[in-house]
Amino acid sequence: MITKEQIAEDYRLIQDEICAGLEALDGVARFEEEAWEREGGGGGRTRVLQNGNILEKGGVNFSAVHGELPEAVKKAFKADSDEFFATGVSIVMHPNHPMVPIIHMNIRYFEMPAKAGEEPVRWFGGGIDVTPHYVFDEDARFFHNHLKSVCDQFNADFYSRFKTWADDYFYIKHREETRGIGGIFYDRLKADDNLSWETIFEFSKAIGRSFLPIYTELVNRNRTKTYTAAQQEWQYLRRSRYAEFNLVYDAGTKFGLETNGRIESILMSLPPTAKWFYNFKPEAGSNEERTLSLLKKGIDWA
Repeated sequence: MITKEQIAEDYRLIQDEICAGLEALDGVARFEEEAWEREGGGGGRTRVLQNGNILEKGGVNFSAVHGELPEAVKKAFKADSDEFFATGVSIVMHPNHPMVPIIHMNIRYFEMPAKAGEEPVRWFGGGIDVTPHYVFDEDARFFHNHLKSVCDQFNADFYSRFKTWADDYFYIKHREETRGIGGIFYDRLKADDNLSWETIFEFSKAIGRSFLPIYTELVNRNRTKTYTAAQQEWQYLRRSRYAEFNLVYDAGTKFGLETNGRIESILMSLPPTAKWFYNFKPEAGSNEERTLSLLKKGIDWA
């Protein structure tokens, strides 16, 4: 049986691998690390990169926290345990180039200790999704096909299930649009007769390690493209949608705040600059209008 200590240690290693790869991809910026401790138990390593060659702001955070489960979280989880352990890696990258997409990835594990005669409550969650400022069909197909190939190594149903879950989860209800082109999302994934804990853990790590090849390819495809000041303004508008989702709907943000997490680490996902234009309407037939038309659930990219 895999232990929570082993899971946390492997997640730390994935954080190290991704940070090294992103520094090589950017070529200029270097991560600053801040180790922190959580009042109540545990802590983490916040790593932030800023003002790079192509990466304007991004974070690769690791945490392993434990302690008393707040009442609000107990109610949300329908749990009667007073203790919890949670560990994970969370990533958001905001490029300075409007043709290069925002990317988010998260892998996580949650556990509550067993009561006498019972099994502990435990599950894995995670996912990866891309938020382009401009949707390029070939990039979307590459991204989703890469994810499908990873999912198919573990379960033939994973991609379709988790892709639909991502479409539903990364949806900005008050805008009636998806945050981006989706990806995969899963939560409370547990072992059963067809799926062992070891398989779920290996799947979690495979998703974590898919981040670098995916984002390296998407960045390098688009980083040398020229763009206008108007396209940069559109980027800032799309970033505002990203901020709205994270502040209104994101479950990780809510969990971090409700468990007394580190505020700077929790809000690392917000972009450095975003704009809210009043009643903005893209020009008919423009690439901006086309991008909005593709921010819908259920598009088959794979």
